[in-house]
Amino acid sequence: MSVTAQTVWNNCLLFIKDNIQPQAYKTWFEPIVAVKLTDNALSIQVPSKFFYEWLEEHYVKLLKVSLTKELGETAKLVYIIKMENTYGNKQPFTEKIPSSNRSAVKSQNVDVPLNNKNPELRNPFIIPGIRNVKIESQLNPNYNFDNFLEGDSNRLARSAGLAVSAKPGGTSFNPLLIFGGVGLGKTHLAHAIGVDIKDKYPEKTVLYISAEKFTQQYIDSVKKNNRNDFIHFYQLIDVLVIDDVQFLSGKSGTQDVFFHIFNHLHQNGKQVILTSDKAPVDMQDIEQRLLSRFKWGLSAELQTPDFETRVSILKNKLYRDGVEMPEDIIEYVAKNIKSNIRELEGAIISLIAQSSFNKKEINIELARQVVEKFVKNTKREVSIDYIQKIVSDYFQMDVDTLQSKTRKRHIVQARQLAMFFAKKFTKASLASIGSQIGKRDHATVLHACKTVDNLSTTDKQFRKYVEDLTKKLSV
Repeated sequence: MSVTAQTVWNNCLLFIKDNIQPQAYKTWFEPIVAVKLTDNALSIQVPSKFFYEWLEEHYVKLLKVSLTKELGETAKLVYIIKMENTYGNKQPFTEKIPSSNRSAVKSQNVDVPLNNKNPELRNPFIIPGIRNVKIESQLNPNYNFDNFLEGDSNRLARSAGLAVSAKPGGTSFNPLLIFGGVGLGKTHLAHAIGVDIKDKYPEKTVLYISAEKFTQQYIDSVKKNNRNDFIHFYQLIDVLVIDDVQFLSGKSGTQDVFFHIFNHLHQNGKQVILTSDKAPVDMQDIEQRLLSRFKWGLSAELQTPDFETRVSILKNKLYRDGVEMPEDIIEYVAKNIKSNIRELEGAIISLIAQSSFNKKEINIELARQVVEKFVKNTKREVSIDYIQKIVSDYFQMDVDTLQSKTRKRHIVQARQLAMFFAKKFTKASLASIGSQIGKRDHATVLHACKTVDNLSTTDKQFRKYVEDLTKKLSV
């Protein structure tokens, strides 16, 4: 019976499978394809340069032993990297690289085709030119569970976070989606979960990244023709934390690549943690197949903290900073700043600074001055949903009527005003505004904004609508 590349590799796999964890075997050895056996050299095909680097870094001894058992001491191993060509050329990129092991696996000449002269390591978090496959977590150790105080507003999310950190990938909270308004602690809690997992499971690869940075890395990978390496890098992660996932809205290419990464991680028992400023049901311009996966696990909301929780947060902040403050001052600040934790802590920092710089005693009068200035200078975030509600109430109609297809003049004008103020008060794209206000396209929104501008200068009654709504939305 003749010895083929496939039979040699199958025997190697039997040995490898007995000597590593099932999950590692599935991730790193199942995708490998045996290509040919020539002069005691086994050629295997791997899907990316990063994949090859990882095998050489972590499994070269295992490969050496298994291959030596099959082919003897003169055995050689040649990697063939077959990468997806994201620019659509017919010929796939291939690169033959010998294994670096000098005994069982001997070095051969590198054959690199002209269309990719200098493939580099695809870890998007390291400085180009430095060869290093270690993945840093990007976590902030200052964001931990010790300083994320529990209250009625965050109990579910915090408890779910603790459950996930105790058993990442092993609970029904996968993915865990933490959502809520600005400054309520979504990023803090996401970091806290990652930090706790790193403490309990130092061998696990944990990675925190914002959706914005993830998108930029994906765009770079397409430009550099290494999309496959980008995907494989993220498939290495045991615990992936994506912050502000709503940023993927309208970005179909990034959503598609994240869909495949998410599927791989989830199917392999890896933990995914997401944060968003809204619940999945309220997300716009996110593909349905991705939204359905967001709902597989648990969506936990962070709400505005109640008075008792706000007092506890302030006391904890002061204790950590080594600052003493009278109880009545703490309660005054907590009572008057209700919107979110970020503003609450910002106010107490301002109060301490005012006292220190101006050599004034911290009393109720100083607290009142600081809080008044702070609240006055803090712009409240206005959402498109809120704008639609204010405009609908002003014109005495419900939001469904505002969003309807009717061409009645007063409803059309209300809808155009909602689009105008959404563009003025939010950072949403025209496409996103149109999608949220009756599923219109960006051209309709652009037309609405021009119409409002024109009518404001020619129609006295319409100008009053704009002035009244501006006051209501600027409060």
